[in-house]
Amino acid sequence: MQIEHGGALDRAMQRFGGMQEDWIDLSTGINPEVFPLPAIAPEIWNRLPDEKLLATALAKARDYYGAGATAQIVAAPGTQALIQLLPDTAGKGEVAILGPTYQEHQVSFLDAGWMISDCRNVEDTPQSAKVAVVVNPNNPDGRVIAADALLDLARRLAVRGGFLIVDEAFADPHPETSLAAHAGMAGLVVLKSFGKFFGLGGLRLGFALTNPDVARALTRRLGPWAASGPALAIATHAFSDRHVLIAYMDRLRLRRKLLSDVLGDAGLAEFGGTMLFSLVESRQAQRLHEALCREHVLTRKFGYAPQWLRFGLPLDDKAAYKLRQRLHTALARVGS
Repeated sequence: MQIEHGGALDRAMQRFGGMQEDWIDLSTGINPEVFPLPAIAPEIWNRLPDEKLLATALAKARDYYGAGATAQIVAAPGTQALIQLLPDTAGKGEVAILGPTYQEHQVSFLDAGWMISDCRNVEDTPQSAKVAVVVNPNNPDGRVIAADALLDLARRLAVRGGFLIVDEAFADPHPETSLAAHAGMAGLVVLKSFGKFFGLGGLRLGFALTNPDVARALTRRLGPWAASGPALAIATHAFSDRHVLIAYMDRLRLRRKLLSDVLGDAGLAEFGGTMLFSLVESRQAQRLHEALCREHVLTRKFGYAPQWLRFGLPLDDKAAYKLRQRLHTALARVGS
C-alpha cells in the first residue's frame, strides 16, 4: 500500500519547476514557525545522550503534556517510529481504526499481520477487536471524540488484553481534547508528536504516554539512545518557557486566522481542520491542487477523498498575501 504524504516539495519542484524559495509549502500540518531554539553545548553533540538528559526531558514532557503521575513516558525518533512498533507489542489479532485518518496506522498493523476493521464511529468498534486506533483531533478532518467515549473503549480493550492508541499529533493547540492526564491506566497509549506544534518536524521526536507494560515493550524495541541528545535538549528548552510558549501560541492563532480569511475570500468553505491546518471540499479539488502547483503552492490532496484539499498555514502576512493572489489565479484556471 503506497501512501502519499505531504512535504514532498522536491518532487513538486521536479515537475512544476521553481526554486525552494519560490514555493509556498502548505502540504503538511507542521507549524511554519520554528520554535526559538536554545544554544546547544558542544558536548551534547559529541556525547551519547546520558540518563540525566533523558530523565530531564521526560520530566519536562510530563509537566507540559499534563500526564498523570503513574504514566510512563517513552521518547522515540518521531511518533512514526512508535506507530510502526506498537503492533508488535500486542501479539496478533484484529485492530479497529477509526477512519478516514492517518494511513500509516493501517499500514503498520497490516505489515505486522493484523486484520483491519475500518470504523466510522467509536460505537462501531467490534467486540472482536483487540486494539483500536483513534487520531484525536483527527487528520485530516479535525474530528474530535469525547474523552468519556475513548476512556470507556480503552477499559474494554484492556479486558481483552489490548489497548487503545490515541494519536494526539495535533492536540498541542487543543489541550482540552487530550487524554494525557489519564495516561498510565491499563488499555491506553497516547502518542505525542513534538515536531508538529513546535515547527520542528525535521528533529524527529515523539513520545508515548502509557502504562508500564507497553512502555517496557517499546523501550526494549527502540533500544538505547532512541532520541538524540540535541532533540532532548531542544525539547527540554521548549517545554520549559511558558512565557515564550504563550506568545508562540498567540502567533499560531493569528496565522490560522490568516488562512481562514484567505480561504473565505476565495469562496472555499472550510468543513474541517485543526489549529494547524484546514480542510476544504470542492468538486474541483484535484484540478485545484494541480493549478496551485503551477502557481508554486503545494497543498495536500487525497486519493481516497478526491473532493478534499488540505491547506497548512502561511507563515505570515506576506505569505498569506502571496497565497491569496496565487489561489485567485489557480481558481480562475480551473473555472471555479
